[in-house]
Amino acid sequence: MSSQDEQFQAGAPEPAASSADDGMTWWYRWLCRIAGVIGGLSCAFAGLWNCVTINPLNIAAGVWMMLNAFVLFLCEAPFCCQFIEFANAVSARADKLRPWQKAAFYCGMAVFPVVLSLTLTTLFGNAIAFATGVLYGMAALGKKGDAISYARIHQQQKQMDEEKLTGSLEGQA
Repeated sequence: MSSQDEQFQAGAPEPAASSADDGMTWWYRWLCRIAGVIGGLSCAFAGLWNCVTINPLNIAAGVWMMLNAFVLFLCEAPFCCQFIEFANAVSARADKLRPWQKAAFYCGMAVFPVVLSLTLTTLFGNAIAFATGVLYGMAALGKKGDAISYARIHQQQKQMDEEKLTGSLEGQA
């Protein structure tokens, strides 16, 4: 191997390290990223449309929605923000966050413009960004168990209940 190959392998992040700490599969991680990019697009267009008004609350909500779009692009798709020097650093920091932290952040960002100005534009514009937060929230809950482990737990609880019942009946006699 050449020295360039060794440097490349030493500098490459290990895929197992990032997926082991949050428990997300590769396809679910991509689903969340794609939802984030689509949510950013919907926030940007709806925010721009929301700013075309004379109502100051609608303008404020539209500006906030465009800020949401920027943050979603920065965290989920830093290649869209190549003109910003710190985009990769922000994306790397966002990747280190736990899924529940991302869920709370994205859902909170999406709810604020709706609270500020409740219109169809803000509702539909922030819906996909909120859905991205929900997807990360579902990842934070973890993987569903299989039926065999649930059956074992149920059988153990049933045995413990029977032992308690027989123990109380023997104590009465």
